[in-house]
Amino acid sequence: MSTPDLTTDRLVLRPWPAEEAAAIVAGERRPYWAADYPTDGDRVIAGIIAGNPEQPHGHRLIIERETGLTVGAIGLKWPPTEGAVEFGYGLAASRRCRGYTTEAVRALVAHARTLPGVTRVYATVDPANVPSVRVLEKAGLRRDGTVDSDEGLLHRYVAE
Repeated sequence: MSTPDLTTDRLVLRPWPAEEAAAIVAGERRPYWAADYPTDGDRVIAGIIAGNPEQPHGHRLIIERETGLTVGAIGLKWPPTEGAVEFGYGLAASRRCRGYTTEAVRALVAHARTLPGVTRVYATVDPANVPSVRVLEKAGLRRDGTVDSDEGLLHRYVAE
């Protein structure tokens, strides 16, 4: 899988290197991380990447172009299953409500659609997570059913 940086007006979505994941797992701090990064979700993903550093993955760091700080992560759950690839995201609390997540979702979805074998791009979300539902809707995804998961009943949003 090709892993170029994805650049938007305000963000760079950079492939998440194994050494960054290892630093998070080790509890290290990097000077180019926002003060409230990594989040708990980032620690989970970092553990997966660090545990399988040679395995291809679709996870990316969200870097604020203005400051150069890593402020979150977004990623494709690689590889696709029957042409469908799910994505997830998280942003440091200090950078929320700025439209960054919507911007990142649009860029990642557009990129995912160019990847070989990908015919469908989707996300699942707890319907009680209203901010995340709004992000998906603003990014142009539409609700397309529900998924029963370990986290309970989730809504599935599909890229048009």
